[in-house]
Amino acid sequence: MRALNHARSLVALALSLAGTAFLASPAIAAEGAKEKPNAARSVHLGWQAPKGTLFYNEIRILESTTNTYFCVAGFSHGYFGLQDFGGRKPKVAIFSIWDPGKQDDPSAVAVTNRVELLYKDPDVRTGRFGGEGTGGQSFLNFDWKIGSVYRFLVHAKVEGKKTAFAGYLYDDARKQWRHLVTFRTLTGGDPLHGYYSFIEDFRRDGRSPNERRVAEFGNGWVRNLDGQWIDLSKARFTGDPTPLMNIDAGPAKAPGWFFLQTGGASTNSTVELWKTAERAGLSAPPEILTSFVPAQ
Repeated sequence: MRALNHARSLVALALSLAGTAFLASPAIAAEGAKEKPNAARSVHLGWQAPKGTLFYNEIRILESTTNTYFCVAGFSHGYFGLQDFGGRKPKVAIFSIWDPGKQDDPSAVAVTNRVELLYKDPDVRTGRFGGEGTGGQSFLNFDWKIGSVYRFLVHAKVEGKKTAFAGYLYDDARKQWRHLVTFRTLTGGDPLHGYYSFIEDFRRDGRSPNERRVAEFGNGWVRNLDGQWIDLSKARFTGDPTPLMNIDAGPAKAPGWFFLQTGGASTNSTVELWKTAERAGLSAPPEILTSFVPAQ
């Protein structure tokens, strides 16, 4: 799955925010300009926040098209978001966690090094993946709608050299968090860090660069290791090496939100690529977050 592979590469993006090597530069992107791109450029927001135990983010998708992935809550060991397959295929929510290492064949990973499944909702499908990295993945059929707000939460619990990562979606009808899945993986004792969101076109048919995808990400928070809530008011706008500039990002009109878009009639007119976007800070996290109690 292209979205999964692309998310793996964003670990480099997340680490770059701490001063390490960067995912891609304008110079690298220019090298591919000889060939006409067959996909819209993948664009990302790298959230600036310390290590933590909870990562909360919201999304409002404004425009989508077939085979688009919207990552809402990505981090150094996995990612969580919404996918649009188009046609008769159901839309889904996806939560995935990587095995340690850089291998591509899931069957070649020793059982002791594989992601463990600790819990799954009865409606969630789980399995293993490979290609660029290996690990555990989960799918929930989720008929998300254009213009609606969806709330995502990742909880991390360090257990010695491993970390258990749990994915939750907020159920507005029931006014409660829905625990989708918990995976545990070898991390060396890592909590949450390296936070990001992105939009990716994985149709790649030559026509898709002319189709626009737009989403807003907002009201994001991280609970740090001391239990303090950190407002995600800054994000670095980055892109993959695809040599297209019909992209944009920046603070959204609604307070507390950023927008991100790629493809179609987009122009980089708000925040310059590779620069940091900033919005006004929020006074406090929402009650559904401060009252959250992890599932046992």
